[in-house]
Amino acid sequence: MKQIRCSVLILLLLLCCAATTVSAGVSIGIGIGLPNLSIGINLPLYPELVPVPGYPVYYAPQVEANYFFYDGMYWVYQDDNWYTSYWYNGPWSLVEPAYVPLFILRIPVRYYTYPPPYFRGWNRDAAPRWGQHWGREWARQHRGWNKWKQGSAPPRAPLPAYQQQYTGDRYPRQIEHQMDLRREQYRYQPRDKAVRQHFRQQEQQRAITPAQRMRAPVPQEVQRPVPQQHPIPQGPVYQEPRREQRQEPRYEQQPRPQGQDQRYQEREMQQPQRGWGHEQRGDERRGRGRDN
Repeated sequence: MKQIRCSVLILLLLLCCAATTVSAGVSIGIGIGLPNLSIGINLPLYPELVPVPGYPVYYAPQVEANYFFYDGMYWVYQDDNWYTSYWYNGPWSLVEPAYVPLFILRIPVRYYTYPPPYFRGWNRDAAPRWGQHWGREWARQHRGWNKWKQGSAPPRAPLPAYQQQYTGDRYPRQIEHQMDLRREQYRYQPRDKAVRQHFRQQEQQRAITPAQRMRAPVPQEVQRPVPQQHPIPQGPVYQEPRREQRQEPRYEQQPRPQGQDQRYQEREMQQPQRGWGHEQRGDERRGRGRDN
C-alpha cells in the first residue's frame, strides 16, 4: 500500500508541475515564406510574462526559449535569428538584424532563458555584444545603439490578455483572423518605428484578398541566357573539282552522192593490193639472184 501511495503522490506532483510550467518544443522546422514561419514554438497555454526591470520589455521565464514581449508584439531569439509575431504561438516573421528594435537588443543577457554559447563570458547585466557578433558593418550602422538614459524608456505596452482564451483548437492560425481579433479586442498602436513598419506590412498582407492571391502570377523560373558560342575559325576546305562527263562527238557518215559508190568500188578493184605487190616483187628478185 505504501508503494502505491508513493507512486500516486509522484504522479500528482508531476501533473502539477506540468500544469504550472509552460514549455515550448524547440523543433527546428522553419518554413518558407513570410509571415508564415514555424520555428517550433508550440505553447499549450498563454505564457506568463514578467517585466524586465527598467526596460519596456517582458520576458517569459517558464518558456523554453528566449521569449519576449515588446510594443505589442512577441519576439523570439533562436538559432541566431530574431522572429516576431502578434500572437503568442505564431506564425512568425523573420526579422533581419538591421530592423530589430533597439530596446529588444538592449535586453540584458541574464533575461535570455536559453542563451547561445557565444554569450558566455559576457556581462549578465549588460546587453549582448551584437556589434561583435554581427560584424563591423552592423556596428558602423548602429553606432550608439546601447547609449540611452535609464529613466527615458517608454512605458510598457499593455499585455494582450484577450489571447488567453484562445488555446488548443481555438487558436487562430490564419493571419487575417488574428488581425481581426486584434482590432476588436486590442486597441494598442505600436510606438517604435521598427514595430510600426512590421505592423504596416501585416496590414498590407491582410488587405490582399484570396481572389487576388489566386490571380497573382506564378513566378516562373528564371532562364539564364545561353552564352553565345563563336564558331571556331577554320581554313579553306578543299573540294574536289566536279568532273564533267565529256561526250565523244558522234561522226555520222555523210551520204555520198549517187554514182560515187560505184566509182569507188571500181577504183578499189583497179588498184593492186600493196601487200601482194611487195611479196611478188620480192620473189622475182630472189629468182634473179639464183640464176646469176
